[in-house]
Amino acid sequence: MAYILVADDDDILADLVQFRLETAGHEVVTVADGEAALAQARARTPDLVVLDSMMPVLSGPEVLRAFKADPQLANVPVLVLTARKEQEDIVSALRGGASEYITKPFIPEELLARVDKLLVISNPADA
Repeated sequence: MAYILVADDDDILADLVQFRLETAGHEVVTVADGEAALAQARARTPDLVVLDSMMPVLSGPEVLRAFKADPQLANVPVLVLTARKEQEDIVSALRGGASEYITKPFIPEELLARVDKLLVISNPADA
């Protein structure tokens, strides 16, 4: 299916996301900070990124800005998965280029549905 990069410093949550996406047939790599997310994405461009907002080294918004400024990564769909629920955070992420925004706690099946939708939109030839 797809190669998905999950960036979240919460090991338990990252494992849950990885498990759910892998059981749907996706290849998943997890990293625990924003700098590692950028390095991993530049080493192998993902089909989609699941990105936490609050991470060490580089925050999710910083990673999102770096993705959108990098021609290699600018078109990669980014789904922000975060505990930040304020209107300002949501609007800022979407205006900054996030394709989707889900707040924690989340429903794993909803996450999978949104991931699948983004993958179809970003690569309709594979649908």
